[in-house]
Amino acid sequence: MVLLNVDGVECRYGSTKVLDDVSLSVKGGDFVGILGPNGSGKTTLLKSISRSLKPYKGAILLNESDIYSLKNVDVAKQMAVVPQETSIGFNFSALDVVLMGRNPHMKRFQMESANDMAIARKVMNLTNIWHLAERPINELSGGEKQRVIIARALAQEPKILLLDEPLTHLDIVNQLEIMDLVKDLCVKEKLIILAVFHDFNLAARYCNSAIIIKKGKIFAAGSLPAVLTSETIKSVFNVDAIVTKHLVTNSVFVIPLSPQKPSPCKECSIHLICGAGTGTTLMKVLLDEGYSLTAGVLNVLDTDFETAQFLKIPVTTEAPFSPITEKTHKANLEMISEASTVVLTSVPFGDGNLQNLEAALAAVKRGIPTFVIEEVPIERRDFTGGKAKALLAELKSKGAEFVKDQNELLSLLNVSVEKLQIAKEERDRLLNHLKPGEISKETTMKDKDE
Repeated sequence: MVLLNVDGVECRYGSTKVLDDVSLSVKGGDFVGILGPNGSGKTTLLKSISRSLKPYKGAILLNESDIYSLKNVDVAKQMAVVPQETSIGFNFSALDVVLMGRNPHMKRFQMESANDMAIARKVMNLTNIWHLAERPINELSGGEKQRVIIARALAQEPKILLLDEPLTHLDIVNQLEIMDLVKDLCVKEKLIILAVFHDFNLAARYCNSAIIIKKGKIFAAGSLPAVLTSETIKSVFNVDAIVTKHLVTNSVFVIPLSPQKPSPCKECSIHLICGAGTGTTLMKVLLDEGYSLTAGVLNVLDTDFETAQFLKIPVTTEAPFSPITEKTHKANLEMISEASTVVLTSVPFGDGNLQNLEAALAAVKRGIPTFVIEEVPIERRDFTGGKAKALLAELKSKGAEFVKDQNELLSLLNVSVEKLQIAKEERDRLLNHLKPGEISKETTMKDKDE
């Protein structure tokens, strides 16, 4: 079985250190994803392994032999590279380019044999490009050309395949076809595959291990669940992310979160009354807009509860499938009292969560701006014999603002924020013009008027 060891490698471009003390060990059947920010040293690592850049320090061993002590042809028989970009000077046919992969197995000036042609045809069929065999390489699209380069690498019949962002120029269908092929070869032929990825989820779907490089050093290495964590992604990429398991593939699934905008104003906190998944998307949207959020009452294990947990949103909770108790209802009202705005989603209502609708009504009566999203008519989600419909009608009569969707909600929230800011500025202006002894009196009079 082929073994590849990278031992304490340091690489430099001139006086600039790019890799520092990088070590890893891989064997046949390993599919290793190499992840990291731009400029972290991912491509440099592949260059050092492929003999394009000799390490300043350390060693790279192929079956215990220093790779830099071996002849080029001996390395090429065991290792193939698919670079980010490939420039081919002459306008060879696609078949000619693929046959170049057979050069390490041929003697000098030897013509291609029937076996070489059979291997070329096999890998071109595998990569679905045999129909392009006679087409000039420079007349192919970027995706077609990339398939030709991958086929050329496979024609070498390597034991180690180095892929540097191999899916550049490929659409989603071609990406999946190529990665399925490469994964199949890794499993069946026991290839060592080292691949640079920018897509966390693609790496998680196909790799059985990964390393993350940060500023030239290995920051994390191991299985995908051990490497792709929210904490690691935040530390290396400075991006908040939800990391979970994909329901279909059962692989690690990463959901990067957009950088949060500055809060529209310090007073702009929203309490979200939701449930049954009706608040999941809205939570993310409101956080992206810069609002601070609370939510409740949500049953533990409810989709909205799980989303709030991922997004670290404070929430009032009730036991799974349990009705809202008086204790949690009061806790919900306390959260509402701290909010500047309340938003009620198109949540289904039964007797168990009717108190959430009563909480929204309490918010309106306290003068807290309350918005009701009515994407689904109440008649289709009222399972209380009309009680929910009656409370919703009372909400409307007391001044709650009804909107048809989250886009209309965001527009009205912006208007509400502007009003809050104007009121605050006016209040600050009045206070700044008053003498110290008059502040208490003026404030009391203004509060009385309000």
